[in-house]
Amino acid sequence: MTNIYCYCLFDGRGNFHAVYSSVNAVHRDALKICNKGATKVSMNVKGERVAPSATTLRNLFKGAFDVQVLYSGGPGFEARIVKTKLKE
Repeated sequence: MTNIYCYCLFDGRGNFHAVYSSVNAVHRDALKICNKGATKVSMNVKGERVAPSATTLRNLFKGAFDVQVLYSGGPGFEARIVKTKLKE
């Protein structure tokens, strides 16, 4: 059996956007969704807001699955990334 990890991107209203195999690609598109607001984009990490970076996202997802990370660029400009595992 092969384990395949994928990253699903949703907007703040729960609408599905895409599935990715790359942390950098999902991070880039999450920033695009959130960067339309009037405030700086932040990433919610364990209840704490930090500046978003692909390195921080990769380290959060390392060794885990079924994990969610929320990006926020103000009210109405949110993105949620979910890492999940598929078995083939």
